[in-house]
Amino acid sequence: MPSIIKTTGVLAGLMAAVSALPAQPKLSERQTDIYQLAKRQNAAATALGLADVDILQFALTLEWLEASFYQQGFAQFPDDQFVALGLNAAQLADLKGIGTSEAAHVGLLQSAIAQAGVQPVQPCTYNFGFTDAAGMVATAGVLESVGISAYLGAAPLVSDGGILSTAASILTVEARHQSFIRSASGVAVSPSPLDTPLGPKAIFSLAAPFITACPAGSNLILTAFPALSMTSPAAADVKSLVAGTNIQVKSDAASNASFCAFTNSGAPGGTAFTPFVAATGCALPPNLAGIVYVTLTSNAPATGVLTDDITLAGPMVMQLS
Repeated sequence: MPSIIKTTGVLAGLMAAVSALPAQPKLSERQTDIYQLAKRQNAAATALGLADVDILQFALTLEWLEASFYQQGFAQFPDDQFVALGLNAAQLADLKGIGTSEAAHVGLLQSAIAQAGVQPVQPCTYNFGFTDAAGMVATAGVLESVGISAYLGAAPLVSDGGILSTAASILTVEARHQSFIRSASGVAVSPSPLDTPLGPKAIFSLAAPFITACPAGSNLILTAFPALSMTSPAAADVKSLVAGTNIQVKSDAASNASFCAFTNSGAPGGTAFTPFVAATGCALPPNLAGIVYVTLTSNAPATGVLTDDITLAGPMVMQLS
């Protein structure tokens, strides 16, 4: 699910090459934003003290979570509950195949970490809050989207170029998982032309609520931000929200927050900020689609850049389409 690749040098070379060839189109504004994001994330990895093996352990922690999610869900809910959701036999087989893929990702990452001479982290104890097959499928869609954001966000953080092909082979499969689940759920398969990267601490904050305890030696050096949840509108109404609509959220850190940050590929710079008032919430900005990550922040940089030092709570996941 999450982690890998140093692309800063590659992107820098691309920028130089494009500048040197006037006959070729220059990078778009969005491509330039991605290049700048890669540089910022590389600096963030250094600030967090993350070495290559730490990022691999982070990836394994999240792959363990996904593999356990599918294993526990399919053990708890019989096939007829998934058929009742409208899945045919082939779709049910595909859904179960996702769990098999996640288990294979675990094995691949364990091998890479062991080859580095480090003991791979072990699976934790999880509480996924399963109540029915419908809830499991809905959560699966979120997990796969978070996985894609995790791999993209960690892409510039690894210095060993040999990890690139392994990471890319996992990322593309995670993307197919997400597309299948969205299609089977009857929502837009590709609501946005670009996916959204998130940094390791934000990703861990999304995973942490599912983790109840980890074995000794398998705890990450990361700590989660305070949790954030939506109180209004109801979850069922989120997909129909339009720009300007107010949302209300709650968090133990809300009293110190001044802005809501909406991280999505459609936001200039990566994140759109709107003022936050505890009593009334904050307004949804325009031009967002698909999965949006919402955080509370102390500041709203004009560059649209969300950093850990201004993040107070979250992220939470909002599915707009």
